[in-house]
Amino acid sequence: MDIKKYKREILRLAGNMLLHKAITALCRTLSINIKNEEAVRKLAEENKNYVLAFWHGTMLVPWYINRGLKFTALVSRSKDGALLDKILNKWDYQVVRGSSHTGGSVALGMLVDYARDEKTVVITPDGPRGPKHKLKAGAVITARRANVPLVLLGVGYNKKRNLNSWDRFEIPKFFSKVNLIFSDPIYVSADLSFEDTSKIIGECELKLNELQTEADCFNVIS
Repeated sequence: MDIKKYKREILRLAGNMLLHKAITALCRTLSINIKNEEAVRKLAEENKNYVLAFWHGTMLVPWYINRGLKFTALVSRSKDGALLDKILNKWDYQVVRGSSHTGGSVALGMLVDYARDEKTVVITPDGPRGPKHKLKAGAVITARRANVPLVLLGVGYNKKRNLNSWDRFEIPKFFSKVNLIFSDPIYVSADLSFEDTSKIIGECELKLNELQTEADCFNVIS
């Protein structure tokens, strides 16, 4: 037996367990302000599924606030995705593994099926490799094929650390203030042409960046 390898595996497993507890503990200290929450509350009251999209670098609190709702999450097949998979499973998400690079078409088909039949779908549309804040087609295509609305979410942290990653991943500091701003539901017609669908993707990217800019301004929400 390779003792060093065994020890590394034990440390890795312990780290995975502690990571979920540490993130949950952090999120419980945050002061979260939500704007236009009625947009998603109304969909929930009407028992309507939707596609929820927010930028990859801001994902921590959006995942947290939707814990326990049994949403479906698209997570990459990378090592980082494997860590996120474990956390989201503890938060009662149904996780679909895949991305635009690996397993994309299969994952997209599964998301459409979930959105049609039983669950809201959550996507970080610039992930898993970027470019940062460039919206890929998956969220819009899922909403169009499943005939469900798309909701965009801007996320701002007033005190945070940024990791040295492609998305400058944002980790709020303990007791930070958080702004969440939902868009109104966006309905994507199944009859749209390729050109019109591409136009909608561009408009959604612009809208999500506008929401992100607004969420980062802490004089916006009292």
